[in-house]
Amino acid sequence: MKTVQANGAEIPALGFGTFEIHGGQAEEMVHHALEIGYRHIDTAQAYENEAEVGQAIERSPVDRQEIFLTTKILPQDFGRRDLPVAMERSLDLLGTDAVDLVLLHWPNPQVPIAETMAALQEVREAGHARHVGVSNFTVALLNEALASSDLPLVTNQVEYHPFLSQAPVLDVVRANGLSLTAYSPLAKGDVAKTDALQRIGESHDKTAAQVALRWLIQQDGVIAIPKTANPERAESNLEIFDFELSDDEMAQIHDLARPDGRYVSPPGVAPEWDT
Repeated sequence: MKTVQANGAEIPALGFGTFEIHGGQAEEMVHHALEIGYRHIDTAQAYENEAEVGQAIERSPVDRQEIFLTTKILPQDFGRRDLPVAMERSLDLLGTDAVDLVLLHWPNPQVPIAETMAALQEVREAGHARHVGVSNFTVALLNEALASSDLPLVTNQVEYHPFLSQAPVLDVVRANGLSLTAYSPLAKGDVAKTDALQRIGESHDKTAAQVALRWLIQQDGVIAIPKTANPERAESNLEIFDFELSDDEMAQIHDLARPDGRYVSPPGVAPEWDT
């Protein structure tokens, strides 16, 4: 599988997301994902499925060293003393002594970013996370995080799909050696209903969803983590490495971005987004 290099990390360009997949279904889907070839698994404390993700990895024949495992810390645990404790809770649930990447799930304006970055440094130095990063950070927040510490960040995980431009964020991550990890890459299924994506897909014998995922991972430094509870859909999402979009097709998809293209913005949690 194609990988993305980012400040010392080598991250599979396509991951398996686990948002809103719970209990036995989460365990079975992660196990299935590993069985069919995924090597990047994304979870979070907020998803309440770390234990099931860990159980799937434990019973999978795939060696743990071959799996890039990401989890995310809840904002209420961003304090210097709280974050390392929260990290240990996640490790216990995941059944591992270290994750490959830990992210700050959402920004927390109540805790100074310098304090949180120091806590991340402690987690990394303790060997509990091989790499660190952020999620849902705007350009301003990302620049603040970068300026407050020499700790190398490897990704900013944000909503990104054909209807939402992330050009400002992409400029910053590329200038600083990070990657961008795209969550909700299929816009909650709406890419499948888009004529332009369907038309491009027909020319490659691919679905609109496969075209959207290919568009993402074909961009420099971009990773996609589609989530699904459907085994067949998980297999279909993986089948994007046997074709390539032309420059014109890439441009057509970029042109689908619109001002109201954001789908994820929880009140009281989301920052003031870049325009």
